Amino acid sequence: MIYDLAIIGGGPAGVAAGVYAARKRLKTVFLAESIGGQSTDSVEIQNWIGTEKISGLDLAKSLETHLHAYASDVVDIHIGARATAVTKTSTGFSIQTNKETFEARAVLVATGGSRRKLDIPGAAAFEHKGVTYCASCDGPMFTGQDTIVVGGGNAGFETAAQLLAYAKSVTLVHRSPDFARADAATVNAVLAHPNMRALANTEPVEVKGTTFVNALTVKNKETGEVSDIPVAGIFVEIGMTANTDLVKGLVDLDDWGRVKVDGKSQRASLPGIWSAGDCSDGLYHQNNIAAGDAVKALEDIYFYLRANK
Repeated sequence: MIYDLAIIGGGPAGVAAGVYAARKRLKTVFLAESIGGQSTDSVEIQNWIGTEKISGLDLAKSLETHLHAYASDVVDIHIGARATAVTKTSTGFSIQTNKETFEARAVLVATGGSRRKLDIPGAAAFEHKGVTYCASCDGPMFTGQDTIVVGGGNAGFETAAQLLAYAKSVTLVHRSPDFARADAATVNAVLAHPNMRALANTEPVEVKGTTFVNALTVKNKETGEVSDIPVAGIFVEIGMTANTDLVKGLVDLDDWGRVKVDGKSQRASLPGIWSAGDCSDGLYHQNNIAAGDAVKALEDIYFYLRANK
């Protein structure tokens, strides 16, 4: 059987696409290892529009319920299916998974990404207990408290800017001697805030705490001095790895391995492939943006399939 569309990925982007595909009556195969994406790791999400607050696990359940409510006989759902390769065929595309192979005329890649973890003693033990990887999700919980951002790229400074709206203080810790990886205007604007300080040429050594985080041990790489910074929240922004190996060599990827897309339509470089969410090269990545970009893609996919019957 050749499906109209293959949706690969079970986060907000994939599920939004699945719901819209069902409503547009596109015969679709939905392939995902699980539902929910990276947000399943969040204890409390406060920026999912229409919901005041929700846990990551409850959001995943809500997404799955919504998808199944519309799937009917239109969207063929395969949870536990990990797509490993997409190849071009004479009729469209072949999608190889860990279980079987599917054929589709069009493909939406919504495979997300994996945030690089802080690999120091205490970081894993205190994840969700003060160590977090999502300022948009968890930042407001640290209102009036001292916070740290680990990472000196644009993401690090953008996270610091978010935290400055409600945190008592923000200290940015960066391994390099300068902030060349971040936009100069953003760096200058953030560093001008009276509650902000930055420690360049400094590396995190250990996360400390009891029930929750209470300090981050850092080391000055130039002097060798080791010190503890009292803190309630540590926000890690040291990059993300896009899950795009399955389309490597098939579509254009950026320097971070994300699928390059046309921002107006989410089309990738090869006709018949679209991408949305964290695995695409959009400037910003959040749940709401991922879902919106997927809806945008589905609108374009619908007309593409109608025009190429």
